[in-house]
Amino acid sequence: MRTQHETGRRSPLAVAALGSVGFVALLWLVEVVDALADHRLDRYGVRPRSDEGLVGILLAPLLHGGWLHLEANTLPVLVLLFLVLATGVARGLQATAVIWVVGGLGVWLVAPSGTVHLGASVLIFGWLVHLVLRGVVSRRAREILLGVVLLVAYGSVLVGVLPGEPGVSWQGHLFGALGGALAAFLLAERERADV
Repeated sequence: MRTQHETGRRSPLAVAALGSVGFVALLWLVEVVDALADHRLDRYGVRPRSDEGLVGILLAPLLHGGWLHLEANTLPVLVLLFLVLATGVARGLQATAVIWVVGGLGVWLVAPSGTVHLGASVLIFGWLVHLVLRGVVSRRAREILLGVVLLVAYGSVLVGVLPGEPGVSWQGHLFGALGGALAAFLLAERERADV
């Protein structure tokens, strides 16, 4: 019997770790470029109900409002993206795509005009809600346990879906979370259909 090393394939956990670290490296690289460009990339965040703001749906999660913003998002991105990818890269990428689009479109539709929304927190809130609900929807004990642990560890941040702190896009948090819930239900339906 050949081992994974002999066949050249990496374990799912290794792929999840590489994906998570790679995405964080991309976020830091984008912020370096943004800093060198005098933060001109930030204008490519979501700008509600403007034609130019539609580009932000694709780019906003990659952009941050400075180093402190990026530092605050780095550990949650590493942990939550790893967990989303660990049970299947394809499923994790599908969930991320749903969260990315629902989060960005929601912000574009309802956030106040004349504002710019950016940062990976839309994904963080989406991944968290997705992981919490995934076990409930799939009825898998291991995923339910993971959801409970995450709810205990990170559940308090979900208050961020409510209006509160000035300068923080609660709309991004809310629609990211809604995207995570939608992804949990859509992917569970797809898995049941494939059985």
